[in-house]
Amino acid sequence: MDTLSYVTVDVFTSTRFEGNPLAVIADARGLSDGAMQRIATEFNYSEVTFVLPPESPENSARVRIFTPTMEVPFAGHPNVGTTYVLGQQAEIFGKPVGEKLRFEEKAGIVEVSLKRNGARVAATAIRAPQPLTVGDTIAEETIARCIGLEPSVIVKTTHAPVFASVGLNFAVAEVSGLEALAAARPNLAGFQAAAGRQTTSGHDFSLFVYARTSENPWHIRARMFAPLDNVPEDPATGSASAALGAYLVSLAPDADMNVRITVEQGVEMGRRSIIALDVVKSNGIVTDVIISGSCVAVMRGEIILQD
Repeated sequence: MDTLSYVTVDVFTSTRFEGNPLAVIADARGLSDGAMQRIATEFNYSEVTFVLPPESPENSARVRIFTPTMEVPFAGHPNVGTTYVLGQQAEIFGKPVGEKLRFEEKAGIVEVSLKRNGARVAATAIRAPQPLTVGDTIAEETIARCIGLEPSVIVKTTHAPVFASVGLNFAVAEVSGLEALAAARPNLAGFQAAAGRQTTSGHDFSLFVYARTSENPWHIRARMFAPLDNVPEDPATGSASAALGAYLVSLAPDADMNVRITVEQGVEMGRRSIIALDVVKSNGIVTDVIISGSCVAVMRGEIILQD
């Protein structure tokens, strides 16, 4: 009987059964693309990662990320969680595990670091692999239809709804407050219509909506909906948080900034997650986005590949 080992972790939390679950296949050698997709579909988590030897010896590993329906070039919580899992090992494909790792991914090289408390991995941090790109604006009526709200609750004071990416593309939109955020419900027909109209390449229409206050603008409450990827709602989305954080800092009037942003997500699902972002802006350009968070191990097991 051929089997494959896996580990699951809850990401962006230190409390088991909160945060965003992730399955990590720490040695995926020999798996076909189709097998990876079938395994990801079987787990039905927002993502599953498959770790392979790097193509270049200067890097630590090649990491492939699959949703239940497709492979994606980059995502935040899979990188944070994969770093946590690999950081528990003494070696990765024969190389000692250091405090910094480099992952080869579809979006480019992802640099990651381990924060230890003694021998224990306390948290991990990743650097977004691409600079901020901002795409087309989106009508508030489109956003409202996707999540069953009135267009009047879509806030355009800081920005109109828009596509943004630091490695993976998301629609981002602000709503008028926590009441509107809590009332959001994904409408599949709305998402299908929105995806059919979009011209921005990359990913099915995935929507990151958020609320914040003028008193504490860098503490954000958010929700992410991606029903076209079989993810009705995601408890923690590091790549979307990073894109939003980079975009908001880019819009701020100061030319030079170093901002710590906290994104709280998953509350409405009962899976509270805390995502920390450190965004650097120099001469009016966002130059660096670091995504960090804690993880906790949940399960270990084996996948039966064949009898």
